[in-house]
Amino acid sequence: MRIVVHGQQAFGKAVLEALLKRGDDVIGVYVAPEKPGQKADPLKEAAVAAKLPVYQPASYRKPEVWEEFRALKPDLQVMAFVTLFVPEDFLNIPTHGSIQYHPSLLPKYRGPSAINWPIIQGETETGLSIFWPDNGLDTGDVLLQKKTHIGFEDSLGSVYFDRLFPMGVEAMLESVDLVKAGKAPRIKQDESQATYEGRCTADNARIDWGKPWRQIHNLIRGCNPAPGAWTTLNGSTLQVFEAKPLPARDPKGIGGKMGEIVAVDADGFTVVCADGRIKVLRVKPADGGKVGAGDYAAAAKLAAGARLS
Repeated sequence: MRIVVHGQQAFGKAVLEALLKRGDDVIGVYVAPEKPGQKADPLKEAAVAAKLPVYQPASYRKPEVWEEFRALKPDLQVMAFVTLFVPEDFLNIPTHGSIQYHPSLLPKYRGPSAINWPIIQGETETGLSIFWPDNGLDTGDVLLQKKTHIGFEDSLGSVYFDRLFPMGVEAMLESVDLVKAGKAPRIKQDESQATYEGRCTADNARIDWGKPWRQIHNLIRGCNPAPGAWTTLNGSTLQVFEAKPLPARDPKGIGGKMGEIVAVDADGFTVVCADGRIKVLRVKPADGGKVGAGDYAAAAKLAAGARLS
């Protein structure tokens, strides 16, 4: 089966290398074009190293791009982390169509930040879907799904890199095998269960210290490592990447104002929230790199009574 890999970044590279390692017939690679001054994408580098032709159209809406793809005589397009819109005119060119990876249990969490939001919203389970893309946003029929637990200490980074990334590569290979065998299902998504969340950006990542500890804890985890939850201290932005919630046994006995720093220790500093306190453990000031919160506090001469907002 003549396979075209379409994607970008480390995940696209891993899928390409996994297919090549087991001897699949990969005939070409499509990858997002680099911006001026940007270094070559990891998938492109891997394709060049494997002596595969690389295609980087800026848009997939043009008939000449479709004809170039059609000339490859592809049997299957394997889409591993594709961010540009790809219309059905292009998707349907391969003999067996196109399959795509999405890091959520569709139809839940459609959209570009499908790993952040389940964590931010306190879910205890997420997963991945391999689906048959169409002209909608993550709306195509599902081929297969895999589930994974979200632990209380999990972050975006641990859920993706430790689980959804390697699980996704294996799921892609499994899906290719099902297509080859003529056994790949097409399961309609239940639109009554569909949810969509927009891109998780800094606008979504600001910490409101007046919220309950659980919401703040989930926001910090769901934004680590990107976009990074943040607050301000004396008018300067301070990103928070790791923290430990300290729920109050008696909410009336918390003491302190919301956002007030009530303790500074060698390993961090403690901030008042609506129903307890949050011990901040790792931060990134606007003018520096990530550091332990205790080291930051010492360098900034942070003391109890200061207030985050």
